Amino acid sequence: MQEEEANPIKDYLFEYIENSKTIPPLIVEKKFDAVIEDITSNCYDKVVSMGEKEEAVGVLATGLLHYLLTNALITSQRKIDYAGVDIDIVVPDTKTLEKDAKKTLLVCIPKSKDINIINERIARLEKIQPEKENIWLVLSENIQVGKKSFVLSKENNSFSKIIFEIAKFSNVGGSNKFKILRI
Repeated sequence: MQEEEANPIKDYLFEYIENSKTIPPLIVEKKFDAVIEDITSNCYDKVVSMGEKEEAVGVLATGLLHYLLTNALITSQRKIDYAGVDIDIVVPDTKTLEKDAKKTLLVCIPKSKDINIINERIARLEKIQPEKENIWLVLSENIQVGKKSFVLSKENNSFSKIIFEIAKFSNVGGSNKFKILRI
């Protein structure tokens, strides 16, 4: 396991979560969309001011996804190098990807709005994930990429639905033994 480097955006996110009075009850009630909306409305502007927008939003999305996947008891791996391809998040894991790609979801957080960079990341992921519809993206704005995408932004924030969608995918794929989120 590699040592995670300090990141002021991630630090700010987790400090906000730690000090929040509203997030713990929302987590207990499995209202992950409300958690995302709370964090987006209260942290987004500050996070975007802390660096280049796409990079900042990408770090926020990665930290938030990791936190929520853990709390939703959805098995996942993050920041994986698999066959020379960087994967942001794998649900449930690379072993399942090797055995049954249909049951494996790759979530890509390109930290860019450059369509060429995004398409290059998608092309690399498609080399290891033959099920093309099992590659999802998290973007800082709505860009047409021909993949299921979630936008993390202040307006038109479709990112708040991502945990529900991942849980639905996991339950259909049969890999989520807990079936915590009743869908």
